[in-house]
Amino acid sequence: MATPINLDKLRLPSDAIQGQCHKLGRDFYDRPALAVAPDLLGRLLVHATPSGLRIGRIAEVEAYLGPTDLAAHTSRGRTARTRAMFGPPGHAYVYLIYGMYHCINVVTGPEGSGTAVLLRALAPVSGIDSTTNGPGRLCRAMNITLDHYGMDLCGDTLWLAQDESPAPSKITTSPRIGVDYAGTWADKPLRYHIDGHPAVSRRPSRKKT
Repeated sequence: MATPINLDKLRLPSDAIQGQCHKLGRDFYDRPALAVAPDLLGRLLVHATPSGLRIGRIAEVEAYLGPTDLAAHTSRGRTARTRAMFGPPGHAYVYLIYGMYHCINVVTGPEGSGTAVLLRALAPVSGIDSTTNGPGRLCRAMNITLDHYGMDLCGDTLWLAQDESPAPSKITTSPRIGVDYAGTWADKPLRYHIDGHPAVSRRPSRKKT
């Protein structure tokens, strides 16, 4: 028999939904990735699945700044894979790593910039029965696959929302994970997470701000 997963270790009491929720509109995404990334922390990711809503509160993200950013997929130019990342803001850029793990990015603006924000971890809030601390685990728990590639995040299947919870009291930055190949871009502090949150996938091992 499988050991039950204790999801309480990945969330705080304050992660519960508070008050009314509203879906984030296009204008939220139609900004530079550097502005959108920290603003995503504390927002809700919602997926309307056949079995009900799956909801998590975003605790960790990474910004990817377009073709000049050697860690960004768009540094290789416009391809079939990166088409969505060059597309209009407020859409999902989903890709597969190691042939088995899905990752979801929120495409940011302006259209054609090739910028996006990777969702790295979230706190399980509702309808989730597996761990969410890491981009692959996040997608598995939220049932996000390549079927969601290019999906409009202002639609009714997969979206981001804001409730009445207060903004995170402290946001920490550090270098992104797994981008050592990216030269000077590897050390740029483009990873953002809620300081001290238990869902953060990995504690910073290099200089942070």
